[in-house]
Amino acid sequence: MGIAAIIALSACTDKKKEAEAKAQADATREELIQAVNDRDELLNLMSEITSDMEQIKSLENILTVSGEQENPDRRAQIRANMAAIQKTLEERREALADLEKKLNVSVNANAGLKKTIASLRAQIDSQAAEINSLKASLGEATEKIGSLDNAVDSLNTTVSRVTADRDSVAKVSVDLANELNLCYYAIGTNKELKENKILESGFLRKTKIMQGDFDQSFFTAADKRTLTSIDLNAKKAKVLTNQPTDSYVIEDVNGHKVLRITNPAAFWSLSNYLVVKID
Repeated sequence: MGIAAIIALSACTDKKKEAEAKAQADATREELIQAVNDRDELLNLMSEITSDMEQIKSLENILTVSGEQENPDRRAQIRANMAAIQKTLEERREALADLEKKLNVSVNANAGLKKTIASLRAQIDSQAAEINSLKASLGEATEKIGSLDNAVDSLNTTVSRVTADRDSVAKVSVDLANELNLCYYAIGTNKELKENKILESGFLRKTKIMQGDFDQSFFTAADKRTLTSIDLNAKKAKVLTNQPTDSYVIEDVNGHKVLRITNPAAFWSLSNYLVVKID
């Protein structure tokens, strides 16, 4: 073989080696880029999963705070947040599975990355279990609140009924007390008392007070508890009914008579009616 041929063959060999070296360098560069991308994707997943855990802890804290679960709107919001996190966890699980497939066929796969993926998968499973536990707790709390609401409604109904009964009894008691303390008095001249059939008298007959069908409308109704004096508007006055004489006095006030009741219990003890004749 001539020298020229040897030189040409050598040049071809060098170019082939150079092409192979370049192809290998390009392949190595692509593998390195892919490895960096896989690493970045894995790091992003780690960050997102950590964020998911923080959200779950936040929901857990909300559920343990007294009073938060008592608000129906708040419970609905918590339930919606749980559903959103649960959906996100499924998306994280799928992304992790895709990344694992890439690494299994990559020349850059190593035990460390596989261990990290296994750890992240365990975290996702733990978070999913935590969400399910929180959903169960929220369901139990909602059920208990429903029972408490029913109990409160029943208690309110009972209280309302008892209150109504109490008010009714109180009204009856007041009405009865008012009725028991109701008294009547009539003031009039001898003629007026006879005209209203309060007095009945005749020749050689004893005067009788309210023995027949007397005129009730001639009497004024009053309350024994508050009636302490009666202005008789007359210069002379005499009590005709059987009130004890030591339970009242008739006084002169500015030129006319006023009846003052000094002992109400004794004054009304024999009769709820008072008749006073004036001149």
